[in-house]
Amino acid sequence: MANHKSALKRIRSNEAKRLRNKVQHKTVRNAVSRFRALDVKEEAAAMLPKLVAMLDKLAKNNIIHKNKASNLKSKLTRQVATL
Repeated sequence: MANHKSALKRIRSNEAKRLRNKVQHKTVRNAVSRFRALDVKEEAAAMLPKLVAMLDKLAKNNIIHKNKASNLKSKLTRQVATL
């Protein structure tokens, strides 16, 4: 167990950040799965910018890797184009 006050605070803050990151990551995963289930091009085209912004925010905050965000954006954009 940690002995210093700063180490104890770091443990608490790391746990809070871990839970926040987990919720944000799960929210985006759910949004991506809902997006992939769409079959109407207008709905998908309207939802794509919001989803791209969410992915960019996760990549900016190092919750997901920037290349993973880029790959997802590419695949989702291609899906909209093929509808």
